[in-house]
Amino acid sequence: MERNAQEELKAHLMATNEEFRRLATQHAEYAHKLDGLESLPHLTYEEEMEETRLKKLKLRVKDQMEAMVSQYRSQQQVA
Repeated sequence: MERNAQEELKAHLMATNEEFRRLATQHAEYAHKLDGLESLPHLTYEEEMEETRLKKLKLRVKDQMEAMVSQYRSQQQVA
């Protein structure tokens, strides 16, 4: 699928699907927290653990969003 169609599909889900919006908001929050950690010159052990945890959470949410996009796309092809 071309990138533009993919972005349109994500925009449609943002507008129409509450769960997708919730996941997108979570993803943005994790990204913001990671940006804050990555801006620090040195991380403590605890900050490194938090960075790893946030990266895993962010990836999990992204995977859930991509699964929703794929599911929606397959439903549209059947209809």
